[in-house]
Amino acid sequence: MADLLRPRPNGPDAFRHLLTRPGPVLLPGCYDALGARLIEQAGFDVAYMTGFGSSASLLGRPDVGLLGLTEMVDNARRITAATDLPVIADADTGYGNQINVIRTVQSYEQAGVAGIHIEDQVLPKKCGHMEGKVVVSRDEFVGKISAAVAARQDENFTIIARTDARAPHDVAEALDRARAAHDAGADVLFVEALQNDDELKHVASELADIPLVFNWAEGGKTPPVTIDRITELGFKLVIMPISTLLAATKAMQEALAQIKVDGTPVNAVKTMPSFSEFTDTIGLPEVTELEQRFS
Repeated sequence: MADLLRPRPNGPDAFRHLLTRPGPVLLPGCYDALGARLIEQAGFDVAYMTGFGSSASLLGRPDVGLLGLTEMVDNARRITAATDLPVIADADTGYGNQINVIRTVQSYEQAGVAGIHIEDQVLPKKCGHMEGKVVVSRDEFVGKISAAVAARQDENFTIIARTDARAPHDVAEALDRARAAHDAGADVLFVEALQNDDELKHVASELADIPLVFNWAEGGKTPPVTIDRITELGFKLVIMPISTLLAATKAMQEALAQIKVDGTPVNAVKTMPSFSEFTDTIGLPEVTELEQRFS
């Protein structure tokens, strides 16, 4: 568990090992280092750095392309430093053209993440489950994926190609783009915002020989699906980008409402972790041990 003096684990290798296991791999979303620690403590094998949650937490704004490469990589660096889990990160559109994508891949790799996904939206992009998305040409998208593959230093750093073409075009165009991205070297494919079970089944069947991402977007365009159905369809990665964000927001709203009524947290604290429980969660016992060791 992310000890301060730990040897840094090899995230790309660990994540590639997970891809070889049978069944889907679950990736709860985190938007900060605390969330990453909680995901690890809950027993999951990998964490997902959500762009939607990063924008909400860092800016208090929606995911409409307001965060840039430096801000996202800084967030990724803090998250990977807080956990021993491999981290998969949202890299939006790669933050520019093919040359920008090269810097994007190298920056995320230096930050310690195990892989990223890059999408084919026009910059500035939008959350994949919002209206009004526009995508670049297929050739431009394939060029970005080719650049991403060429840019990585570790061959196990995972490149996930995400296409948002389902919304502005159709499923057929999204499939064509996904296949072209795989031909360009993408390790995993992510066909975003499929809208019903028939579309999910069709995509999973057409791309059955390639690892696929299922985006369990809470409240999004893709219908809620059980893990049994996801397993049956054959999706390999299941990201749940904003469950932790929504849960934290609801808990803070309720606590603040109670404090507003009472004037102090006298009643609100009854449903919270104790101070000592929380400091244990974020690693104070290790700090205390290190202080004693080096005093």
